[in-house]
Amino acid sequence: MMYRRSLFRLAAGLPGLALAVEKKFKVSLAQWSLHKAIQSRLMTNLDFPRIAREQFGISGLEYVNQLWHAPVADYVRRLKAAQTATNTQCVLIMCDGEGFMGHPEKSQRMAASSNHFKWVDITAELGGHSIRTNMYPGPKQPETAAEIADFVKRCAESFADLCEYAKKAGINVIIENHGGVSSNPDVVVSLMKQVNLPNFGTLPDFGNFPKETDKYDAVKKLMPYAKGVSFKCHDFDGDGRETTIDMDRMMGIVNAAGYKGWVGIEYEGSRMTEFEGIQAAKRYLNKWA
Repeated sequence: MMYRRSLFRLAAGLPGLALAVEKKFKVSLAQWSLHKAIQSRLMTNLDFPRIAREQFGISGLEYVNQLWHAPVADYVRRLKAAQTATNTQCVLIMCDGEGFMGHPEKSQRMAASSNHFKWVDITAELGGHSIRTNMYPGPKQPETAAEIADFVKRCAESFADLCEYAKKAGINVIIENHGGVSSNPDVVVSLMKQVNLPNFGTLPDFGNFPKETDKYDAVKKLMPYAKGVSFKCHDFDGDGRETTIDMDRMMGIVNAAGYKGWVGIEYEGSRMTEFEGIQAAKRYLNKWA
């Protein structure tokens, strides 16, 4: 970090060194950081672009489909107009509640794939690059090695189908470690290898791992497939350090992977307000970006 700060100071006086300090990534805002405000009707999804820009100086938007009204054409047009008015852009849409991509019954998992098609289309219309999906099994979590292997095989079929549809729109399909077996990085990596499509990847989330899992090692395993990064945070101290995760170590893993995309702030704390938590996260990431 000391070397990097010195390089910034040197580059300020020597324009020829500008390329040496090119930003490593861009900061986006996960809408879930404001879910309390939205669910309390203090703001709406249509306000999200303006608030991200005016309150936090953030241009990249990571929408959450469960915080939307009905995704009809007129609503999407209004949201697109709000982006244009605020010079913001959709990065991705996080999709929940559209079925189980790893369901034991083929008809169920293929229906889940089809349910995501509209979100692919909406993401493309809004200028995003990905939809975030869930690797969920349905009625029962797989436990044994054989059950997990069968689950991954089922997921490979449905995700390949969704990726083929998304390919036509130039959209990626990405999986977040989001509870259950999806928070096992080895299982997610196994799925990545089985599907093996260029528009299929991961959205490593810093916090969604069981207590017994080494979250730093887990993120390191997911980063080679990352098409997004979720900066999950819960609290910050007076010196601007996140108190529940070693963010210097975590961001070092992200940088070591050569990641150059968006890093999305997802604040889920309770001591600080949503606005305070987002602002603290933004201040921290500004030191790295």
